[in-house]
Amino acid sequence: MSLTPALSVLDERVVRARAGDEAAFEALYREHAGRVYALCLRLSGERGRAAELTQDVFVRCWEKLGTFRGESAFGSWLYRLAVNVVWMANRGDRRREDRVMPVAEPDLHERGTTSAAAGLGIDLERAIATLPEGAREVFVLFEVEGYGHEDIARMTGIAVGTSKAQLFRARRLLRERLER
Repeated sequence: MSLTPALSVLDERVVRARAGDEAAFEALYREHAGRVYALCLRLSGERGRAAELTQDVFVRCWEKLGTFRGESAFGSWLYRLAVNVVWMANRGDRRREDRVMPVAEPDLHERGTTSAAAGLGIDLERAIATLPEGAREVFVLFEVEGYGHEDIARMTGIAVGTSKAQLFRARRLLRERLER
């Protein structure tokens, strides 16, 4: 593969990693692992789960690196990949839970869960973690990661209007939780 003069150092590492250079891939991992973990944590709400998902993202990245065309920054491509990995994992988990554990109180999920610390006040990260999955996903992608509703709709497979409704719902629920 030849490098064009416009390629940056990051792009050179991507090209080398695509060619099988593990050291180049390790450098990309070290550079992006923190943000990918933070995204996975915000989307999953659980530290252990976020660590597992982060590893899954980078395994998938290694497998899919050949599909990266450079039309966007590598970081943007990787974060979209991370969202897709988390979303697919959550979807699979929901399907397993639906088969194994029917919900006795369907509206319990809508209310979210509260912890013993809720009476003492709750920080924003904890409040985000208590949001229903769809609302949390859209909130994190829109407010934290800066994606627009069109991008969110494309990444998650929902309609733009659903993305807007979920964001409205997330904001309302966060206000309620943070006012406690």
